[in-house]
Order: sequence, then C-alpha cells, then structure tokens
Amino acid sequence: MARRLTGFVAPPWRGARRAAFVAVVVAVVWGHLTVTHEVATELAAIQAANAMPARIQVAYVRTLEPETPKTAAPDAPRRAAARRALHVARAAAEAASAAVAEPPVAEAPVTDAIDAAASAPEAAIAAADVASAPEVSVAAASSPSDAAPRVAAADPASAPATDTFVWPSATKVSYVLNGNYRGPINGRAEVEWIRVDDRYQVNVDLFAGPEFAPIFSRRMTSEGRVAASGLVPDRYDEETQFLMRDRRRVSVVFAPDSVELADGQKRERLAGVQDTASQFIQFTWLFGSKPDLLRVGASFEFPLALPRSMKRWTYDVVDAETLYTPFGELPVFHLKPRIVERKPGELTVEMWFSPELRYLPVRIRIDQDAGTYIDLVIAKKPEIAAS
Repeated sequence: MARRLTGFVAPPWRGARRAAFVAVVVAVVWGHLTVTHEVATELAAIQAANAMPARIQVAYVRTLEPETPKTAAPDAPRRAAARRALHVARAAAEAASAAVAEPPVAEAPVTDAIDAAASAPEAAIAAADVASAPEVSVAAASSPSDAAPRVAAADPASAPATDTFVWPSATKVSYVLNGNYRGPINGRAEVEWIRVDDRYQVNVDLFAGPEFAPIFSRRMTSEGRVAASGLVPDRYDEETQFLMRDRRRVSVVFAPDSVELADGQKRERLAGVQDTASQFIQFTWLFGSKPDLLRVGASFEFPLALPRSMKRWTYDVVDAETLYTPFGELPVFHLKPRIVERKPGELTVEMWFSPELRYLPVRIRIDQDAGTYIDLVIAKKPEIAAS
C-alpha cells in the first residue's frame, strides 16, 4: 500500500492547468502594472500642466529707503508749443515795428504783452502749460471729499510722461495681514516683482492663520513682457488652499487679440489690460512715469481681467493721507474704485501708493462684502535685488 502511494504519478493535465494558471496570473499582474504606469504618466503630465509656474529665485541685498521723488521738468511737447508761441509773438512785433502807417491806439497794450512774453520765456511756458491742462468740472459736493475738482475719467496713456522711472530688477514688499473671514484673521503677505531682460514675473502671496498650518493661503502669479506701455501679461495663475480642503487652481490666458477667462469665456483684449497680480506693479509704473495722474480729485480708467470678468474700472484719487509704518510716517495717495453696480461676492480693491517709495503699493484693502475683507499694510522697508 505504501509503495502504491509513493509511486503515484499525477495525471499530466494537472501540471498543464497549473502552468496555465500561473501564466494567467503573470499576464494579469503585467497588465495592471502597465495600466498603472500609463495612468501615473498621464496624471504626472496633467499635474505638470496644472502646476503653478516655477518661481524665479532672487537674492535681495538691500532695502529701499524713503526719499522725495524727483520733480520732473515740463515735457518736450509743451516746451515746443511755448517756443512756437514766442516765435509767433516776436514775428508779430517785428511786423508791427516795420509798418509805415501809424498804429492804432489799441495796439499799445498788445505790444506791451508781446514784449513781456519775449523777455520772460518761462512765463510763456507756464502759460502754455495752463492752456494745455485738462479741463476740470466741479460737481455739487455731497461730502468734503467731493468738493475737490475732479478730472473726467481719462486714458492714463494721454497723461504727460517723464523719463525718471527705471524698472528695478527685483523688488519685494512685505505686509502685515489683518481682516475678517467668519471671524478676525491675521497673517502676512508679499508682492514681488522680478524682471529678466524684457520678461517679468509678479508673485503675490497671502497667508492667514498660523505659519505651520494656515487656514487660508493664496499664490497669484502673472507672467509676460515689459513694453513701452508698461506690463503686457501673457498668463495669470492663481492657487488657493483652505484648511481641510482641496487646492483650487484658476488661470487666465492672454492672446494678442483675446483673453480666455478661468471659466472658458473668451473676451476681446482691451488695450493695456492687466490681471489681478500685475495691476499693482502696473500702477507703480503708471505713477512713476506719469506722476500728474496721482493727485487728489483725479480719476482715470484702468482695464482689468479678473478670473471671471473683464472690464474697465474707474479709479478716483480720493485723498492724500499719512500712513504710519514700523519705519516711520509715509505720505500716501488713496485710490478707490468707483462702484456703480456691485455683483454679489465681487471683490473690490483699494490701494495706497507712496511717492517716497517709488510709488509702490504700501497698503492694499480687498473687500468682498461688509463682513469679509483683508487689509495689508507694509511691514518693513521694501527689499531690492542687485541690479
């Protein structure tokens, strides 16, 4: 009996089944590995496409000290107009002295005025400046701030420019963040400008709550090129993270003739349009190159493409104020958007710019509604990279 059991030989078909089973298992495992690899590759490609742009690393070596901005001389077109007026006046004087007939009595005051203008070219230039100044209209004042003369909303490109503005290679402004979102919040924020040749990157970072576990964080990045008209955005990206929630990403893409918003809408590209991040630096360029725009009572239009809308905003320079900072007092100008009809949840941004800090934004207040806002106030002197 023992020999029978020991000498038992399994039928050949059982070995074939076992081999077939092993082959099926290997094939299934191989198929799963292949599919998993392909899915991982596709997910990596999607994540790479949806990732925020790589941040340009910059070493900041010094701080920007407050200083009184340089006073720009009258621009060339108005000087030329004044010179032409002087030439005409002198030609008229010569013609009058060459006349044979006795001049009428009424010509004496005219000759006196011509002589005075010819002997005082600076006065003629000043007169030409007054003649070319924009007209202002005084509206009925409903509040003390309304009593100031207000310039009709104009295109900033039409304002006289100066040659005093120079693009820095990199600048970073740090802020203390306070506000309210379902209760008081505090944190920090940064606005960073970086230029490489004719390309730029603007980064805006907001953090609310503890540094190790913020309840809210947002990074906004604008990339594009630097042109004679200021910044020309190519793309805007925004990433938002709330505590215990998934990250949310939105993008705005700027084509030469159109703008694709975050929800896929396409709009015609407005001349000089900016995005949520680039607007702060564009304002710095605007006031640095055209300081006449920054005066109480002035107003101007500013095209802005937000993630879900694009329109021209009208900003009023409502007041000249003093901002108290950790490094001293700063004279600032307060800009406020003119709101005609506000949609629910629409953000509005008020800004304060300091001429003594190269027209950088030293305070930024973003309101969503009466109970939801953040207020950023400069925390220290701006940092500057080596040129």
